[in-house]
Amino acid sequence: MTHCRRGPDWSRPDLLIVGGGPCGIMAGLLFARVGVRVQVVEKHGDFLHDFRGDTVHPSTMAVLGQLGLLDAFLARPHQRLSRAELRIAGQDMIVGDLSRVPGPTPFVAMVPQWEFLDFLRREASRLDTFRMDMACPVERLIEEDGRIAGARLAGGDEIRAGLTIAADGRRSIVRRDSLLPVKDLGSPIDVFWFELPKRNGRAAGLKIAVDGGRILVRVDRGSYWQCALVFPKGRADKLKARGIAAIRTEIEAVDSRLGRLSADLASLDDLHLLEVSLDRLTRWHRPGLLAIGDAAHAMSPMGGIGINLAIQDAVAAANLLAPALAGGADVDALLHKVQRRRHGSTRLIQLVQKIAQDWVLAPMLGRGKPISGPPLPLLLLQRFPALRRIPGRAIALGIRQERVAA
Repeated sequence: MTHCRRGPDWSRPDLLIVGGGPCGIMAGLLFARVGVRVQVVEKHGDFLHDFRGDTVHPSTMAVLGQLGLLDAFLARPHQRLSRAELRIAGQDMIVGDLSRVPGPTPFVAMVPQWEFLDFLRREASRLDTFRMDMACPVERLIEEDGRIAGARLAGGDEIRAGLTIAADGRRSIVRRDSLLPVKDLGSPIDVFWFELPKRNGRAAGLKIAVDGGRILVRVDRGSYWQCALVFPKGRADKLKARGIAAIRTEIEAVDSRLGRLSADLASLDDLHLLEVSLDRLTRWHRPGLLAIGDAAHAMSPMGGIGINLAIQDAVAAANLLAPALAGGADVDALLHKVQRRRHGSTRLIQLVQKIAQDWVLAPMLGRGKPISGPPLPLLLLQRFPALRRIPGRAIALGIRQERVAA
């Protein structure tokens, strides 16, 4: 049973957004602020889902600044990451530096996703043209005369809209029902997410450790570490079959600074599997329908860029479509402009991720013995510190930044 509200003023919104994640709510806010009547539907009843992306990059904070919301956002609880440290072959090195990124926020803000979503929803709900319904799963999209005309909800209700945007992630309804074509780029990795307590209260940023065919990423979340154990794709069941004690031993071996973990990682239930995907739609649109964010392009978790790339999609979509939609126009002929504007930067970022996965991560994970020394690119980052700003700037700002239209 859904909790979706009905009413005469909302019998047919201008825009229906399927998916109440960062991309969907941000898109709703941006469209609603220029007079588009927006309804966002989210299948979950709340935002309390662990191990979602928590990285809010300078590119996203720039959008919040353009909306006059940055100070309010930064008043929410968060940690600030300005550099990434790597331990490989017993050597510690800095591999990314955001301290010279231009703008007022030269850092990544680590914010629990439920905090970010609650913040966006509260700000959007101040607008009379925005509404959001939780616990409102979509059963299928409605197609009439070759055009998507809205959505049928799991409870049987229908929402008709002038335009439907799919912002419902990598398991989007447009993928499930083959409404748009997908190109799978392949990924050689999967990830276990889990938490570990911090031994002290000092700020520690982002730490990566590589050894013995495993990669461990730790992100400082104040009182605990948010951790990712990276391993070859498809090995999750085999790892779990060995038991939690064996997995703990592997984690301890990758990064000895953690000490003994027997009291901290007690059960296989503490591990949350992320099956990494890297793919994109070859066409993001069809009459009445546009896909953006992870629904259009599933990204690797490397760099934590997925949310921020999706926010840029939302800004581009609103800039290109909202004025016409607010005026009651048919925007089908404009939908291709969103893909044309965002497709190039998406392809380039995915190419970089593909190269990093296949040429760096996969070989590291394939080694069953200790690494003798850091590869040449990492040595160059240590020899010439200015080079560290390049990956830092790329992660912080992306390839093509969008600016909110006035």
